[in-house]
Amino acid sequence: MAGILLVACGTESSVTPSENSTASSTTASSTTASASSATASAAASAAEVTITPIVGTVLHEPVPVPATDGRTHLVYEVELTNATSQNMTVREAVVRADGEELLTLDAEALPQWMRVFGQPEPTATFGPGQAGRLWLDVALDEGATAPSSLEHVLTVIPETPSDPLLPETITETVAPVAVSTRTPIEVAPPVRGPGWLDGNGCCVVSAHRGAVSPLAGQFWAAERFAIDYVQLDADGKLYVGDPTRNETYPYFGADILAAGDGPVVAVVDDLPEQTPGSNPSGLKVTEYAGNHVVQDLGNGNYALYAHLQPGSITVQPGDSLTRGQSIAKLGNSGNSSAAHLHFHVMDGPDPLASNGLPFVFSAFDLTGQVVGDDSIEELERTGGPVPTSTTETGRRTGELPLYLDVTTFD
Repeated sequence: MAGILLVACGTESSVTPSENSTASSTTASSTTASASSATASAAASAAEVTITPIVGTVLHEPVPVPATDGRTHLVYEVELTNATSQNMTVREAVVRADGEELLTLDAEALPQWMRVFGQPEPTATFGPGQAGRLWLDVALDEGATAPSSLEHVLTVIPETPSDPLLPETITETVAPVAVSTRTPIEVAPPVRGPGWLDGNGCCVVSAHRGAVSPLAGQFWAAERFAIDYVQLDADGKLYVGDPTRNETYPYFGADILAAGDGPVVAVVDDLPEQTPGSNPSGLKVTEYAGNHVVQDLGNGNYALYAHLQPGSITVQPGDSLTRGQSIAKLGNSGNSSAAHLHFHVMDGPDPLASNGLPFVFSAFDLTGQVVGDDSIEELERTGGPVPTSTTETGRRTGELPLYLDVTTFD
C-alpha cells in the first residue's frame, strides 16, 4: 500500500532390518515379516535422502488467473531458509509440473525475484541461518490448462563445499504445492472513464507484491494482486501544475464504485489527506489503508477500497451495496504519496492481515501500456506525458489488468 506507483542439518542415517525372524505362530510370523518389509523399505528410502541446505515452503497455494497478456498466471511466494552455517547461493530456480519446466530463473534473473528478510536489495545468496523469500509468476501459454501441482528445483552452490554431504553443486527439490481449484471472482471496475493506469499491479515484485507483512504471528500477502489506480488525461498527463497539491491531480475526488453486491463490513473515514510528493511517516498499522471501505463480496472474497477522501464515504458497516453504487471519493489518505485508489481482493476483512486473492474485471477496454519503470518515475516527477505502447489493445472480458496497463472503464 506504500506510495502511489513505485512506492514490500542433519546427517545421513541408515536403518538395519530386524533379524528376529522366528515366531511360534503363523500370526506372529506374518507380523514379523510385515515389520521387516516395512523396515527394509524405510532403509531403501533413507539411502536416497540427501542434505538440502536450503529448505522452503509456499506461503499460499496459487490461484490461476487470466490476464491481459492472454496468459494464465500462477502468482505466489516461496519462503526459503538456509539451514547451514555457511553462505549458500541459489544459482537457478526451476518451477516444474508433471516433469515439464514451466519457469526457469537463471543466475542473472533470479536476484530480482528474491530477497533476504530485512534486506531490500535483490540477492540470491543466503547467509548462515538466513531466511528470505522467492516471488514467482508462472505464466502459462494461452489455452494451457493449469497443472494440479508444482514443485521447485533449486541449484545451490555452497561457499565451502565438503564432499560427500555438501558437493560443489547441489540440486534439490523443495516446496511442493497444490494449485488451487478456486476461480477468481469477477467484479466490476471501481472507477469509470478513460486513462486509468495500473500502478504496482501484478505481477512484478512491486511495492504491493513485496509487502508481505509479519502480522499477528505470521506472514500475510494481502496486496499480492492489489492495483493503485491513477488517471491520465487526454494528453497523457498525470497532473498539470503544483505536484504538492491534491487538487492538481484532475482525478482527485473521482467517484469510487462498489465492485459487486454485498454488505459493508468496515469503514474508516476520519484520517487526513497527505501531501503529495512525500512519503508519510509515523502511521499505525491500522492507518496504512487510510480512509477505506471493506466489503464482503461473498464466497470468502472481501474488497478493499483505500486512501479515500476524509468525510466522503457515504456507506457504513451493515449497509448492503449494489454493483456500481457510488460509495466514496478518491483521495490521498493513509500510506500514500499522491492521489490514487488502492483496490484489492482478499480472503478476510482485515486490509493487511489477509491473503490476497486474484480477481478479474467483467469488461473493459485495454488502450495501451506505459513503457517501463523509467516512464513511471517521469510521470511522478514531471506529470508526463510519457511513452506508451498500443501493441496490446482491445475489448477485454474476465481478465486481470497487468502492471502498466492503461484502461477505459465503462
